[in-house]
Amino acid sequence: MIMDRPLLMKQLLWRAERVFGDKRIISRTGDGEDISYTYAEYAVRARKLAQALTALGVEPGDRVGTLAWNTHRHYEAYFGVPCMGAVLHTVNLRLFDEQISYIINHGGDRVLLIDPDQIPLLERLAPDLPGVQAYVVLADEVPETTLSPVHSYEQLLAVQDGKLEFPDFPETTASAMCYTSGTTGDPKGVLYSHRSVVLHTLALCLHGSIGVREEAIFLAISPMFHANSWGIPFAAALQGATLVLPGPHPEPKHYLELIDRHKVTHAVGAVTIGVMMRDLLERDDPHYDVSSLDVLWLGGQAPPRGLMKWFADTHDIVVPQGWGMTEASPLVTFTALKSKHDHVTEDEVYDVRGKQGLPLPLCEVRLVDEGGTDLPWDGKAVGEYHLRSPWMASAYYDDPRSPASYDAQGWFKTGDVGVIDPDGYVQLTDRSKDLIKSGGEWISSVELENSLMAHPAVVEASVVAVPHDKWLERPLACVVTRSAVTPEELTAYLLQHFARWWIPEEFLFVDAIPKTGVGKFDKKVLRARFGDADARERYRTEVAR
Repeated sequence: MIMDRPLLMKQLLWRAERVFGDKRIISRTGDGEDISYTYAEYAVRARKLAQALTALGVEPGDRVGTLAWNTHRHYEAYFGVPCMGAVLHTVNLRLFDEQISYIINHGGDRVLLIDPDQIPLLERLAPDLPGVQAYVVLADEVPETTLSPVHSYEQLLAVQDGKLEFPDFPETTASAMCYTSGTTGDPKGVLYSHRSVVLHTLALCLHGSIGVREEAIFLAISPMFHANSWGIPFAAALQGATLVLPGPHPEPKHYLELIDRHKVTHAVGAVTIGVMMRDLLERDDPHYDVSSLDVLWLGGQAPPRGLMKWFADTHDIVVPQGWGMTEASPLVTFTALKSKHDHVTEDEVYDVRGKQGLPLPLCEVRLVDEGGTDLPWDGKAVGEYHLRSPWMASAYYDDPRSPASYDAQGWFKTGDVGVIDPDGYVQLTDRSKDLIKSGGEWISSVELENSLMAHPAVVEASVVAVPHDKWLERPLACVVTRSAVTPEELTAYLLQHFARWWIPEEFLFVDAIPKTGVGKFDKKVLRARFGDADARERYRTEVAR
């Protein structure tokens, strides 16, 4: 028989400290400097944090919230909090005040770890946060503030010795907590277990997945307050990869500076970041050396084919993508190529890379119709994806909306719509709520967006449904451009790829596409702003002045 040992996050930390103790974590500070220390030093500080939280009264099962950027102190909480048996609750600081208050209260946070720049936000919210018993500012000293009781992170750690042995407990114990971005109502809470985090971390290290390995230098662009920074901080620790954290208020230029300065080999972030990085590299003023970068993994939405080709042709950088969600820890699929693709054309390779990829090991995917009947994996049948895996949430935390998100067999209903080809590659065509039904026929907003963003004059494009007297709904394209282009030119371009009835009824040229707190296009804002024909006409009149 095999030892019955629980899968616990302390085992990931043990390996980082004992096997890769000399490997480094690099964290950009607010003044642009870098802090660098080893995994061995990091592990001691993570244990000191656990001791400090215990001294503040935090007990196993308690929620410790964070409102912080990708910094070394925030990273210390990634292991220090769950390994002591408490629950790390990373709060998305880009949400609205009301959403943040809801998340902190609903999650039951007892202590909040906050970056100094979040103090004004918490001072506004504190009267509405009755459950919070202490605030810890992630800094050497506490700035002037009305928060109470408030502590300095470094002063709390200074009186601890770090000599702590993390306990054993069931692997199903909650380790971390994240909330969805709340695009359709209040945000929904997801509790991750130690088991789910360990298994998801192992999956990220596999060939055919991200393949995190010791010799890699990873830049974690994806926020640590969103879906555990896509799991990269955990996988980097397990494999001893150098981890580069971009610090507070990062901008695309900071990512390029860090890639240049630290010879980053892998970067992980949203598609919108990739677009802005490309624009800076094209400008070449200042010049950034990105020759070390092998892989730029982009997620959140499908990267345009033109963007993938630009990075490959100009800088020999591979741009894979994946598909995931907060409920899935977050990764479900990854665009790994199969051996059969060693002997196909470049266009065929990009056809594969344009899909969201193969299911990760232990992830099961179904494609079903509206009645829940399985559809064939033929690359043609369009249905909704249902998922299950050892790192998929079985329910939302304390939320009556949970039953509607799962079928009778416990499969999670994603709300994402698309196809699966005979080789097992998933290709999303849309969110079910974002599909456009025109004259009884479906139009994919995502396919139109990807095609528009492949046009050389287009930076970003978001397509939404607007009411139509005859066809009930028609597509409206909101477009951000880098150079002059007309609606007629964009129409002609799209007609090369789509039937005429798919072509947007109207094009609106805007300065920026509104984003959600996790960087995705916020289509509900566009629908609210431009859903009315009179509102669109008023906008055109204002722009023309």
